[in-house]
Amino acid sequence: MENNEAINTLNEIKDMMAKSSRFQSISGTSIILIGLYASIVSAGAWLLWGNHDTISWLPACCSDISINSPWRTKMAIFVALLLLLVSFGTVCLFSFFKIKRKQNAFHFDSPMRRCLFNFCVPMVAGGLLCLAMLIQGHYGLTSSFMLIFYGLALINCHHYTTSDIAVLGYGELILGLIDCFLVRHAILFWFLGFGMWHVLFGLYYTLKNKKR
Repeated sequence: MENNEAINTLNEIKDMMAKSSRFQSISGTSIILIGLYASIVSAGAWLLWGNHDTISWLPACCSDISINSPWRTKMAIFVALLLLLVSFGTVCLFSFFKIKRKQNAFHFDSPMRRCLFNFCVPMVAGGLLCLAMLIQGHYGLTSSFMLIFYGLALINCHHYTTSDIAVLGYGELILGLIDCFLVRHAILFWFLGFGMWHVLFGLYYTLKNKKR
C-alpha cells in the first residue's frame, strides 16, 4: 500500500510539473473564430478574384484565385497579413480572458515564451518563403507552403502547450501536402485548412475541456 501511495504521489507531482511547464490558456472559442475569419476571407477572395469557370473534375466553386498582377499580389499579401494579425490578436485576447476567469494573474512567463518561440520560427520561415514566391510570381504552391509551415509551427509548439494542438497541426500539414498535387485549387484548401478545420477542431477542443 505504501509503495502504491508513493507511486501515486510521484505521478501527481509529475503531472503538476508537466502542467506548470506548459501554456494551458488557449481558448477553443478563439480557434473557432480564426476558422470563421479564414472562411470569410476565402469566400471573399474567390468572389473577387476567382476563376468561376469549371476547370477540372472539381466544381467551379473550388477553382483557384488569380493573383497574376502586381496589384492583386499586394492585396493578397495585405489580406494575409491582416488575417494573421487579427487571428493572433484573437488568440491573445481570449487567452487573457481565460486566465482572468480562473482568477490568475497574467504573466509573460517561461512556458508562454517557449510556446511563442517554437511557433514563430516555422511561421516566420514559411512566411518569408511565401512572400518571396509571391513577389517573384510563383503562385502555384504558395497556399501549400502556408498550410505546411503553419502545420509544422503548431506541431513544433505543442510540447509547450496543450498536446491537442498537434492534431490541428497534423491536419494542416496533410491538407498542405495534398494541395501540392492540386495546385489549381488553392482556395479550396485555404478554406478547408484555415477555415473549416479550425472550426471543427475548435468545437472538439471546447467540448473536451467542458467535460473536464
